[in-house]
Amino acid sequence: MIQLTEAGKRFGPKILFEDLNWLVTPKERVGIVGGNGTGKSTLLKVMAGIEGLDYGTINGMKGIRAGYLPQDGINLSGRSVFDECLSVFEYIRAMEAEQKELEHQMGVLDHESFEYQQISDRYHHLQAEFTARDGYNIESRVGNVLAGLGFSREDWQRRVEEFSGGWQMRIALAKLLLEEPNLLLLDEPTNHLDLEARNWLENYLANYPNAFILISHDRYFLDVTVTKIVEIWNKKVWFYTGGYSKYENQKAERRLQIEAAYRNQRDRIEALESFINRFRAQATKAKQVQSRIKELEKIERIEIPPDEKTIHFRFPQPKPSGRIVVEFNNVSKSYGTKHVFSGATFNIERGDRIALVGVNGAGKSTLIKILSGEEPITSGEFNLGHNAEPDYFAQDQYKVLDPEASILDDIGTVATRASNTELRSVLGCFLFSDDDVFKKIGVLSGGERNRYALARMLMNPSNFLLLDEPTNHLDMRAKDVLLKAIEDFQGTVVFVSHDRYFIDKLATRVFEVADGTVTLYNGNYEDYLFRKSGMAAAEAALPAQAPANGRGPAKAQPQQLPKAAPVVDDKQRRLNPIKLRQTKERQRAIEDEITRLEIEVADFETALSDYQSAQQSIEIAEILEARRADLQKLMTEWEEVSEMLEANR
Repeated sequence: MIQLTEAGKRFGPKILFEDLNWLVTPKERVGIVGGNGTGKSTLLKVMAGIEGLDYGTINGMKGIRAGYLPQDGINLSGRSVFDECLSVFEYIRAMEAEQKELEHQMGVLDHESFEYQQISDRYHHLQAEFTARDGYNIESRVGNVLAGLGFSREDWQRRVEEFSGGWQMRIALAKLLLEEPNLLLLDEPTNHLDLEARNWLENYLANYPNAFILISHDRYFLDVTVTKIVEIWNKKVWFYTGGYSKYENQKAERRLQIEAAYRNQRDRIEALESFINRFRAQATKAKQVQSRIKELEKIERIEIPPDEKTIHFRFPQPKPSGRIVVEFNNVSKSYGTKHVFSGATFNIERGDRIALVGVNGAGKSTLIKILSGEEPITSGEFNLGHNAEPDYFAQDQYKVLDPEASILDDIGTVATRASNTELRSVLGCFLFSDDDVFKKIGVLSGGERNRYALARMLMNPSNFLLLDEPTNHLDMRAKDVLLKAIEDFQGTVVFVSHDRYFIDKLATRVFEVADGTVTLYNGNYEDYLFRKSGMAAAEAALPAQAPANGRGPAKAQPQQLPKAAPVVDDKQRRLNPIKLRQTKERQRAIEDEITRLEIEVADFETALSDYQSAQQSIEIAEILEARRADLQKLMTEWEEVSEMLEANR
C-alpha cells in the first residue's frame, strides 16, 4: 500500500533516520518502538502525509485511505458524542436520505412512466450499495465502539466539548475505528485508556480488516496486537518479526551476531595487516602483499552500534512501618447522593504492592485519596498503622512544585546524598537529558512536570507510597526504572496504573473497585483475571438462588467459590492469554524446526549412502546422529506443548 525507498528525515541538523526501505502490505500489523526523540511520531506523520521526507521517496497505492490519530491536540465541538461518531458515515446517511426521497417520488409517479423506471433503477442501486456498506447497522456499530471505549449511554448525548482532552482523544479514536481506513496510524492510542478500554481495543484490533501501524510504550499491548516490530535506533530502522517480547530476544541475538562478525573481521584484518607489515620489504612476496592490500581495502568495516545506556541506581529505603499499615472496617464513601462504595473491609500489610483496578469513575482515585488522608470517609472505621507515613503522588502532582526552581537544583534538595552524576542519570531515565535539567519547573508541560514529580518522590520515598497512574507519560525505559525501584522498595505501595505489564510485574494483590464495592484478589493482574473468569463460569453453572433477603441473586465472593466450581490444580491450571499465545507460537516454531530437521536428516541419509571416503562417512554419520537426537527432542516437546494447548481449548 505504501512504499518508502531510501527514506530519510532530519530534525534541524539531527538525522532521525535514513536509508529506510519499507513496503507496507495490506494486512500489516506493526508496532514502532525506539527511544524518546528518535523519530517514531515523525515517521508516522510521514506515512500519514502530514510531513514530507528530506531524502528518498514515498509512494502510495491509488485510492488508499490513511487514518491518523495523534498523541494529543484533538479539540471537537458542536455535536453530541453519538452524532460526532455518526459523522464518519455521512456518505451512507446521504444514501439513506436519498432513498427516502426516491421512495416518496415513486409513490406519486405513474408506475408505467419512463421517469419512474429511472428513479426505480437508481433506488435499487442505492439500496444494494447501502446494504453492502452495512448501512442498517451503523448506529449499532457506533454504540458498540463507544461502549467498548468506556462511554456510558448517558455520555452518548452529551456535547463533545464537555469532555476533557483525554476523553476527546477517545472520541477521535472511535471515529477512526468506525471509519476503517485502509491504513490505521495510531500514535500511543492507549495513553488515555483505562485497562478495560485497552482490553477491548486489543480485541478490536485483532479483528481489524485492514493494516495498522501504532506507537505504544505498553509491552503487553504490543505483544497481543502486532506481528512486526519496527525499531528506530542509531539513525537506522530495523525490522523484527513478532511482538515486543520476540523483538527483545531477536535484538539481543542480532547484537551477538554483529559482535561475533566484528571479532571475526578484526581477526582477519589483523592477520592481513600482520602479513603486509612482515613481507612488505621482500620482493619475492610482493604479489601476495599487493593481493592482501587490495583485500584489506575492499573490506566493508563492521561497526558495533553503541550500547544503550542502562541506569543502575538504588533509591533510598524508608524507615519501616508496623506490620499492619492500614485497617478498613466497613468503610463507606459518598459525595452527597452519589454513592462510591460501601462495606469496604480489609487490611494492608507492610510490603504489600496493591494494584487498584476498575473502570474510570468507579472510585479508584477516591480510595487512594482516602488512604492518603486527603479525603474523609463517610462512615466506618479507617486507621493508619504504627509509623505508617503515606506519600501521595496525584495525577496533578506538579501543582505543589516550585515553578521558579530548576529541575537539577530542586531534586538536589530532596536527594542530598546523591552525586550530581547520579541525579542526572535518574533524570535522564525520566526523559530529562542534557540542558533539560536546567529548565525551570514552571516552563515544563503537564506531562513533563508529572514525570519530574515522580522522579523527585522516588529520591526520598516514605514507607507507604500511594501512586495514581505513575506510568503516564513514561516511555519503556523510564517504566523499567520505576518498576525496578518499586520492586526493590521495602515499604508498602498502593497504585493505580493502566499498564498491564507494569501491574503484572509489580502487584502482589489486586483490589477491584466496581459496583459500589471493593473486592480483594491475591496475586497479580493475570491471577485476578483468571479468578474472575473462574467465578463467572461457576456462577453461570449454578442455578440462580434467591438470597434470604429476597433482593436479587446472591453474588459469590472471590475467596469463597461455590462447591460446584471446577477444581483446577497447578499442573492443569489454564494458561493466561500471554502464555497461551506464546505456547501457540512455540508450537508453530517447533513444527517449522521439525520440518527443517526432517529434510536435513533425509539429505544426510542420502549423502551417507553415496560413499566418497571413510573419513567423510564418519563425519556425516556423526552429524546425522546429532540431527536425529535433536529431532527426537523436538518431537517430545511438541507432544508436551500440544497437550497443554489441548487442555486449554
